[in-house]
Amino acid sequence: MPTATEKFNHADDATAFVANHARAKWHDQALWFVRQKRDRMANSLPEWEALRETASSIKAYTIAHLAELLEQFERQATKLGAHVHFAKDAAEHNEIVLGILQQHGVKKAAKSKSMLTEECHLNPFLNRHGIDVVDTDLGEWIVQLRNEPPSHIVLPAIHIKREEVGELFHEKIGTEKGASDPTYLARAARRKLRETFMEAEAGITGVNFAVAETGGFVVCTNEGNADLGVSLPKLHIACLGIEKLIPQAKHLAVFLRLLARSATGQPITTYSSHFHGPRPGGELHIVLVDNGRTDILRSDEFRRSLNCIRCGACMNTCPVYRRSGGHSYQSTIPGPIGSILAPSRDAETYYSLPYACSLCGSCDDVCPVKIDIHHQLLTWRREIAVRGYLPWSKRLSMRMMSLVLRRPWLYRLAGSLGRFALRWSPRFMIYNGLNAWGKQRELPLAPKQSFRALYRQRQAKNGKS
Repeated sequence: MPTATEKFNHADDATAFVANHARAKWHDQALWFVRQKRDRMANSLPEWEALRETASSIKAYTIAHLAELLEQFERQATKLGAHVHFAKDAAEHNEIVLGILQQHGVKKAAKSKSMLTEECHLNPFLNRHGIDVVDTDLGEWIVQLRNEPPSHIVLPAIHIKREEVGELFHEKIGTEKGASDPTYLARAARRKLRETFMEAEAGITGVNFAVAETGGFVVCTNEGNADLGVSLPKLHIACLGIEKLIPQAKHLAVFLRLLARSATGQPITTYSSHFHGPRPGGELHIVLVDNGRTDILRSDEFRRSLNCIRCGACMNTCPVYRRSGGHSYQSTIPGPIGSILAPSRDAETYYSLPYACSLCGSCDDVCPVKIDIHHQLLTWRREIAVRGYLPWSKRLSMRMMSLVLRRPWLYRLAGSLGRFALRWSPRFMIYNGLNAWGKQRELPLAPKQSFRALYRQRQAKNGKS
């Protein structure tokens, strides 16, 4: 990922991904398959839109009353015997977790999937301090073995073929060379990860939902790794962003029905584990992290992005994400919602992400909490231009476009010339190295007449009849 002083261009990283046409194609198809499963699940519930509306209202209430809900959650969790910590940023979060682990003499921890700890870069921080952290979600473990970040928040290894997993496992854990059978590889991973569960002295989890009313929280997995990771060791550390709160326990029924259906097309996750205080003889620490969230909260334009429940539905439907891969965003949360969250923290570095969008609005259609994602991305484009972060090439092209669009005669002339060029120019004059857009796309044949000319003809015809 880029540092705070570096800029990157999403289009450059996307170009590297789509250079492998076969990979880009199956990546696109795999995610669209998940999107279709989501649609079937949504269509099976007559009350689906009512659930989305209710979830949106609950999250809006949460964001509007976040301070008091945080205080309520702290009181209730403390009553249950948990230790509650507040971290203003990633550095403080990491120091809190390190301090807890060092206090207990922990040298090895089992971690379940947590985008918050990915955001804070917890693993490398703990590694530098002599603590071995193993991601126990299968996809997360695969990308950890490859020394790379997840490319999707729900399907972290979606960009990797099973043959590549087979090669990786042969190198790292000694499976048979050339083996690529998913069942064989999954069983090999299970045997290896069981060693981690047995050796771990602490379990670290993320949190899907934290309930202010009860002080409890829920962790959703399909593999049961979170349960195993915290059942054997006496120490459990749960890390969550402050926006993960919901007001009451009854609201869980709404979000649990939406989450899995939106994420993977399942009726519900295989494991929805509820935690209310530490287990007998154990110790539970809950770390609530801000890390820029209150800055987003203060923004009228972008605070609705905090409603996100991290289902990944917007990524599965996004035509840009599906064809460019998650790593091209260089952000912990990629895709459409990440293109709002990343510039909210560092607009200069992530200036290009709001432009990695076709504004088709498909993300809005599938979002279970009805975030107006593409409207916020359009607003970010304006904001980035106002702040002066656009490169000169884009500023120049926008000024030229403005020059044309503000002069109807010039717009008509440009349209006529463009239609003529597209219909009669030799192909190499349009699709060549200077036209980066044409590397992955093909324009339809331009019409003989403009809409304006066709409209005039029909008006004339109607006037005669």
